[in-house]
Amino acid sequence: MARTPHTFGGPWTDQKLGILRDYLTAYTTALSKAKFKKGYIDAFAGTGQRESSASAKLKKFKGLEQEKRSRQAEFPDIIDSAEVTDEPAQRFLDGSARVALQCIPAFDRYVFIEKNSARCQQLEQLKIDFPEMAEKISIKQGDANTQIQEMCNKNWKRYRAVLFLDPYGAQVRWKTIEAIANTKAIDLWVLFPLGPVNRMLTQSGEIPQEWRDCLNELLGTEDWYDHFYQVDETQTLFEKRKRLVKARYERVAMYFLDRLSTCFAGVARNPAVLYNSKNSPLYLLCFAAGNRTGAPIALQIATHILKMGL
Repeated sequence: MARTPHTFGGPWTDQKLGILRDYLTAYTTALSKAKFKKGYIDAFAGTGQRESSASAKLKKFKGLEQEKRSRQAEFPDIIDSAEVTDEPAQRFLDGSARVALQCIPAFDRYVFIEKNSARCQQLEQLKIDFPEMAEKISIKQGDANTQIQEMCNKNWKRYRAVLFLDPYGAQVRWKTIEAIANTKAIDLWVLFPLGPVNRMLTQSGEIPQEWRDCLNELLGTEDWYDHFYQVDETQTLFEKRKRLVKARYERVAMYFLDRLSTCFAGVARNPAVLYNSKNSPLYLLCFAAGNRTGAPIALQIATHILKMGL
């Protein structure tokens, strides 16, 4: 099967995966002599590979050049001296699945969850590329929320794991996060969709019911509205005027961290803010420790890595 990388993200993807790589290495090192079986769970695994942003831009450029040449064939008087080289446009980079499989010391088990069947088939290639890990790799096709909740309902007494929740938007449900926390055994790295949430929070405060339902499921409560909107009163010469003020990114971020703190043993208070090409906040990479005994060292490691990753 020809490999098709999962094209998604930008420079912030490198930052995100760098933080994950450093934590996984520190995690398996810290638990190298522990009696627990160690697992890595990737809930939105993609294909295991991704395409570099430079490569994606080159492919787009070539597409435009091909379109331009088609127009030139129709209108030969339009001449442009620009040429496109025949060098390969694809340049594959490691996605989170491959980052985890390259971690030393290794995990005892790897679970990759992906809803798309074609991507699941490409994930099977991991067993060939990492033959020594083949028996440790499990690939599950299905909805991440359903798969994780089922997995978390099992007995976790003899197991510890790191779970990477890396959605494309607001697909993660709060019930899933609660299920993870309830295992008391899983450390969570979760990408919170700060940009998409901000877009759903309209300036007027009039939010479509579909968006309200989405935010309710994402945050696990309906009281977010009172936290994200405040009434500002201004005294004029004759009366008081009231104006609804929408929360800034910082308040939304702190609210989500506070929500994580209601169910996890510990939460890093310095999440990584990932910016898009226009320097607008896009995602918030958050860490939460699941086990109360291991939380202090886990938080110390994660906090340090997040600080270094800025």
